[in-house]
Order: sequence, then structure tokens, then C-alpha cells
Amino acid sequence: MDSTKRQILLITVIVAAIMELIDISIVNVALSHMSGNLGATLEDTSWVITAYAIANVIIIPMTSFLTTNLGRRNYYISSVLLFTFCSFMCGHSSNIWMLVFFRFLQGIGGGALISVSQAVVFELFPKEKQGTASAIFGLGIFIGPTIGPTLGGFITEDYSWPWIFFINIPIGIMVAVSCWFLLTEPVVKPVVKAVDWLGIALLAVGIGALQIVLERGQIEDWFETGYITAFSIVAALSLISFIFWELHTPNPVVNLRVLKSRTLSIAAILTFIVGIGMFTSVFMTPVLAQRLLNFSPTQTGMLLLPGAIIALFVLMLSGKLLQRGISPIYLIIVGFLIFIYFSWQMTLISINTSKETLAINLIFRAIGMALLTVPTTMLAVSTLDPADIPQGAALNNMMRQLGGSFGISLANTYLARRFAEHRVDFINNITSTNILATERLNRLTGYFQSKGYDLLQAKQKALALTEYSVSKQSTLLSYMDTYLLIGLLFAFALPLLFFVKSKGTNAVKLETISDH
Repeated sequence: MDSTKRQILLITVIVAAIMELIDISIVNVALSHMSGNLGATLEDTSWVITAYAIANVIIIPMTSFLTTNLGRRNYYISSVLLFTFCSFMCGHSSNIWMLVFFRFLQGIGGGALISVSQAVVFELFPKEKQGTASAIFGLGIFIGPTIGPTLGGFITEDYSWPWIFFINIPIGIMVAVSCWFLLTEPVVKPVVKAVDWLGIALLAVGIGALQIVLERGQIEDWFETGYITAFSIVAALSLISFIFWELHTPNPVVNLRVLKSRTLSIAAILTFIVGIGMFTSVFMTPVLAQRLLNFSPTQTGMLLLPGAIIALFVLMLSGKLLQRGISPIYLIIVGFLIFIYFSWQMTLISINTSKETLAINLIFRAIGMALLTVPTTMLAVSTLDPADIPQGAALNNMMRQLGGSFGISLANTYLARRFAEHRVDFINNITSTNILATERLNRLTGYFQSKGYDLLQAKQKALALTEYSVSKQSTLLSYMDTYLLIGLLFAFALPLLFFVKSKGTNAVKLETISDH
């Protein structure tokens, strides 16, 4: 392949990966619009995010297996076409559950756009430039979810929410056409193996049932509801059976045996935590900005843009440092500490926090995530044999997506619980014996009387305004608590790095990931 075709293919697969990753978060700033337009609650509308994440979690660890059995070119182009068709159907959905269904299928198609794109990028670079390849692909992993809200804000405010899906259609068609002419099979063709249908089924059922429990448990009072209990049992049995089956079948769809590597196991846990931080912060911040701080979708989207720009340079820097032999452990430590600082700063916000303050906080988030995106992958595969690296990298990618899916569910549950607790605390202090509360109610009553309302109406207006203030403050405090929780998860996970074997982490063999 000549240099021009090589560059076109490189741009094509990177654009495809960024498109897939943008779709993880592009809907975040449009949730309120979708909810109102489709007549759904915000809790139901959040399934638009989690259905996509579930599909990604299911398909990503299977991409190596599917590529081997279907052929890389066929599988990749089919996935692009599925992603594009489902984008069209998402934009034409007439109710929330139709949208959730096609978002799930869109996520199935999108899974290949991460893993296979990564393999192609590494294949197009010579071994001595694999650090650059890693940083370039890291741009997509990080920038996609980060600029998603910015792009979604512009589209939602200037056009309408269906266009956040329609924008994928011309891009998807161009990617499919380009890959039809340029994408080839790997130089070293893997051996075709028998299809592990049982493993695929157990993984899909287990992850799907677990996500339903995490999403609906808080709303349905957990195990007080029959179907939550049933899905919990299904999830436990399916995932336990999946682990047992994959460890004993000769051709597993997910080779869990690679987790014998302590370094990979620890890296997978850290990547899971990184996924929680990456996706949950991008999920919560737009809702916080729009619902509490009254920012427009465009203003909300712009909050993340400065951090995304700075992260570009940090990502390239991390790739160069890894290429020079700097241990990924050092970068991971710095990245974790910066993200912990971001989480702490978000616990200091108020109703009057400015756009500038939030944007600065999000710059720290971006730098922390940028320092973690590539090094966690490098650490995960640093002690694996070359033959095990594709499966190790796939597992690590799966853990990032699973962390994001779990994190959003955790955030929704924790936000609801903390809101209820803060609201009760506030209301318990609004009594006739509380002089400050009584004076405030009397002042508000007098204000509404001065506007022409009689005493009874004025009191009702004063109580309604007080309830609104209580709800708003309770919501703000619940968000602050959730940011603190995420920061604590990062803090508690950080000591795991002390148990990582140092051998191999100072000179990670970047070229071996090209097999993934």
C-alpha cells in the first residue's frame, strides 16, 4: 500500500473510532430535550446512554474472536453499516424504547470501531513509532467522549436532538466506502476457531441483566420488587457460569486465562475505575450545568472544550514519555492524583459557580484522564506474552466501558439517595421553632402580599418557593457528594499500583499491541 492510501486509511479508521466514542456522550446534553419530546422520564431517558454502553461492553471483548471468524474486512465494514443504519433509526424513533433498542444495536456495531480501528492504526506504523500510534489512537479514546457534549450542545440548540444521530450517516457511508477499497486482512492471518455460542449468550445475558438491576434498582426499591430480584439471580448465575465456561472451553470467546497476570488484573481494576471517572463526570456535569446552573446546551458543551484542547497535547506527551521508557506507573499515579483534585474541586461548587470556574475544574479532569488513557493500556499488556496481548487489550477496553456503564448507574442511584437524605435534613429544620426559617417564610409571605395576593395565597407561594429552594440545594449537595464518592474510589484504587510487578513496565513493548 502506497503512502497516500496508507494515510487515507489511517484517517478513516481514526474518524470511525472518534465517531463511535463521540456517540457515548453526545446525547448527554440532549437528555432533557429527548425526555420532553418523547414523553419519558429522565430515568427512562438515561437508558439511551446505558443501552449503548451495555452493547459496547458485550461486543468489545468479542471483537478479536469475531474478526478471526468473520474476517477483519467483512466484520469491520458490516459493523460500520450497522452503526450507520441504527443512527438513522435512532433519529426517527417515535418513542423512548424504540430509541433505546436502536441505541443498543448501534452500540453493537460501534464495538468494532474501537478495537479493530486500534489494530489497524498500529499495523500502519512501523515498530519504532508505535508510541506515536498509541498516542494517536489515545486521542480518539479520550477526545471522543469529551467533545461529544460540546457537539451535542451545538446540534441540540441550533437544530434538534435527532441530528446528533443523523450526523453519523454521511461519515459512516464515507468510512464504509473507504474501507471497501483500502482495508485488507491482517498480514498474519489468525487461525479460525469454533464459535463459542454459549459463551456469547452467557456474557450478553449476564451483562444485560446486571445493567437492568443497576439502572432500575433504585427506582424500584431494589429487592422489594420481584423482577429486580429475578434479574439479580439471572445476572449472578449467568456471569458465574460464563467465568466457569470460559476457563474450561478450548476456544473461549473471552480468554479469561490471561488474568493470571497480576499486572493485567490490577490494570483492569484501575481501568474500570478510570472508566467510572471518565464517563460519569461527562454524564453528570452537563445535567448539573443545565438543571441547576441554568446553562444553555451550547454553554454546557463549551465547558468541556478547553480541557479537550489541552488534553491533545498531554496525550501526545504521554505517548512520547512511554516511548522513551518512562514507566506507565508514574503517569498513572499523576493522572489519578489530578483527577482526585478535580473531584475535590467539584465538591466546592455552589449555585452561583461561574462557567469559568467549572471550565477550569474540567481542565484538571481532562489532564488527569489524558495521563491515564494510554498508560493503563500499556500497563495492562506489559507482562503478557505476545500471543496473549490481543485478548488482554480487549479485556482492558471492556473494563473501561463496563466502568462507564456501572459508574452512570452508581451515580444515578447515589444521587437519588443523597437527594432524599438532604431534602429530609432541610425540611426537618423548617419548623416554627427555627427563627431563621420562620423569618424567611414571613418575609416571602409579605413579598407576595405586596404583589396583590391575599394572605392564604401568599403563604402558599412562600411555601412553594421554599420547597423549590430546598430541592435545588438538595440536588446540588447530592452532586457534590457524588463527585466526592468518585474521588474516593480513585484514592482507594491508587495503592493497587504498589502490587504491580515492576518487570516489563519500564520498557513496554508497544509494537505487540498491533496484533490487537
